[in-house]
Amino acid sequence: MAVMEARILVVDDEPDILEFVGYNLQKEGYLVEQASNGYEAFELAQQINPHLILLDIMMPQMDGVTACHKFRNDRSFEDTIIAFLTARHEEYSEIAGLTAGADDYIHKPISPRLLNSKVKTLLRRHKNFQKTENKIIQVENLILDREKYEVKLFDQLLELARKEFEILWLLVEKPGKVFSRDEIYRYVWGSDVIVGNRTIDVHISKLRNKLGDEFIKTIKGVGYKIE
Repeated sequence: MAVMEARILVVDDEPDILEFVGYNLQKEGYLVEQASNGYEAFELAQQINPHLILLDIMMPQMDGVTACHKFRNDRSFEDTIIAFLTARHEEYSEIAGLTAGADDYIHKPISPRLLNSKVKTLLRRHKNFQKTENKIIQVENLILDREKYEVKLFDQLLELARKEFEILWLLVEKPGKVFSRDEIYRYVWGSDVIVGNRTIDVHISKLRNKLGDEFIKTIKGVGYKIE
């Protein structure tokens, strides 16, 4: 789930990679721009001021490490999050990338789920998203406090496991929206760990036992929502 339409610049000289990454990020609601080398990336970044830049290392004209140095030496991009997305797995390449000022170093190939999880985690570091992130959400008599990981119903404190809390937080952020099991999986587990539908259903069942059946509604064949 994207927050306040984050702008992401993807830089890679391979069209297939640009298509793969762009498609999966746009599907999550992000605004995605693309460039094929460091020169193009720098020019485009000056126009769109991206929140996050995903850089390949091996590119023509200007490689990723050089581009990263250039971004980090320009105060216009001091808040921009930069991560390498590359097939270079050597330790010296990773050290070079992080030394150039990158916030993370991500290996290719990567699955869509892991990519989206990494991007979401990186965007949380940007000051714009830190400021806009809700810490407390209330829906009628249900109150969630993210900092304390506390849930109160009619002023009574409920004990929830961490995964139960994350599922509930996702649902109460947008009352009335139906979340599919896949969306819940991506938000709560957010990695390549295999979690079946039954696992999510069990967590929902436990939440209903603690909250009561009236809060979480099942939309048959689609998913779950809070009303």
